[in-house]
Amino acid sequence: MNPWDGPSAAGSPSRTSRSTHDTNPKTPEAWPPSKGTVSVHKKFQELLHEYKREVFRSGHDTDNAGEIANECMHVTKDILDEKFEYHFHKLPDAGRVEMINMINNYVREAVLPPVIEKLVHRQVIQEKRIDALVHLMETLMETLSAPSQ
Repeated sequence: MNPWDGPSAAGSPSRTSRSTHDTNPKTPEAWPPSKGTVSVHKKFQELLHEYKREVFRSGHDTDNAGEIANECMHVTKDILDEKFEYHFHKLPDAGRVEMINMINNYVREAVLPPVIEKLVHRQVIQEKRIDALVHLMETLMETLSAPSQ
């Protein structure tokens, strides 16, 4: 017997039965919403719109682009300046060491900088989004905790 088709052997209600906690949001006592509910809802909409606008502005605004680029270049430079060492398990011959050093230098100078710069740029944008989200949550909590008018 499929447990989703009807009551189980233990006598529990079927999956399709409605819970006593299900309520219709348009019951006479909940609809129409009171003036306080409408004003809180309107305030939430305004705060959410402000958050979306701030996130878009932080990622696309030309004024922020220079600031973000400077921050990215600074972090990228710090990352690339760190010395990374590799350890050989067996002592290689001189020709192999020269080849490995040449590959290492090429990767450090040509491949790594744009990859790290892109990763850092995404990280900086995400940090700005998180800051905007924290600001939104603080404002929402202040709105909820404010006394009703």
